[in-house]
Amino acid sequence: MQHDRNSKEFDIVVHGATGFTGRLVIEYLLQQYPAGSGVRWAMGGRSADKLAQVRDAVRAPPDTPLLVTDSADPASLHALMARTRLVLTTVGPYQLYGSELVAACAKAGVDYVDLCGEPAWMRQMIDAHEADAKASGARIVFSCGFDSIPFDLGVAMLQDEMRARFGTPANRVRGRVRKMKGTFSGGTAASLKATMAAASKDPGVLDLLRNPFSLTPGFEGPRQPSGNKPMLDETLGLWVAPFIMAAINTRNLHRSNLLLGHAWGQDFVYDEMLVTGAGDKGEAMAHAVAADKSLGGEGGPKPGEGPSREEREAGFYDVLFIGSKPNGDTLRVGVKGDRDPGYGSTSKMIAEAAVCLLQDAKDTAGGIWTPASAMGSQLRARLQKNAGLTFAVEAGA
Repeated sequence: MQHDRNSKEFDIVVHGATGFTGRLVIEYLLQQYPAGSGVRWAMGGRSADKLAQVRDAVRAPPDTPLLVTDSADPASLHALMARTRLVLTTVGPYQLYGSELVAACAKAGVDYVDLCGEPAWMRQMIDAHEADAKASGARIVFSCGFDSIPFDLGVAMLQDEMRARFGTPANRVRGRVRKMKGTFSGGTAASLKATMAAASKDPGVLDLLRNPFSLTPGFEGPRQPSGNKPMLDETLGLWVAPFIMAAINTRNLHRSNLLLGHAWGQDFVYDEMLVTGAGDKGEAMAHAVAADKSLGGEGGPKPGEGPSREEREAGFYDVLFIGSKPNGDTLRVGVKGDRDPGYGSTSKMIAEAAVCLLQDAKDTAGGIWTPASAMGSQLRARLQKNAGLTFAVEAGA
């Protein structure tokens, strides 16, 4: 492994460094992992001129390495594989721009992290490239942003605590987004549109989108709550509404459970909803949220657009996980982030996931992973230390 590290020029290449989120990742790396920190990173993108402009705009040192990387150009991908240990890509929708890159990394034994929230494409990648990744040693980790790190690691911590306290995991976990301020990224909106377009052409995509076990080939667990209608959550006594990220987070959690050898049980049931409040007001709000389709509409954010620094820094999120067992054992874990979910926190999470995979999760073998199954508590510790996240067991029945 050591020899391999020294034979590569870079630890991380940020592919898409000129995009809105890519630029935020570069700003974070500059602050947290500057030259001399032991993490050798470079900026990648399709245009050398744009890369130089972004490098100067974020006040990166003039000798910051710039690589022209174009996933539509096989020669450029081949050159990229030879130079880096890991590719961090923010270039979505991944179903439009990511397939060749995943294939190249899986073949070449190069690690890969992204911000993907596109379950049908992820399943296609698992089917096509997992065997190559296992053979080459490439660790491919999808969904290293707000979808799905806080949810994946939050439930993993809850289950570790359940086992430590009660001897067995919770067979039922509820994910409840208590508070959230901030916007989803233009990339999220574009991914949603691309997914809908793909589903309208291919009925198989629709089947994958409907199936909570679409990322667990060969395993179908118990029936899961649909989470697609407003309801009164009896555990909390509050109204809850459908949560837009549930479609990807629930699938990633079932995959984590599979990859962890069903450590959370083969009867694991999980749903994820947004808390809107108590009484008539909470109910009215839940119905309003359920009726809002703006993210998939024409007026939503465009890729490359995003909130100002002030807006990102004023954002936050707070998610509660409630684990319960038939015998009445229950436990609560809260996960909080100190920036808006779609950009400020996401850019820190993916950067830390990349460094964690290279520095801490050296024992993780090649394959296509989730954040919890590849890095688990190692990533949680890193996010708490550097990236403004907190994970805590909470009091409450």
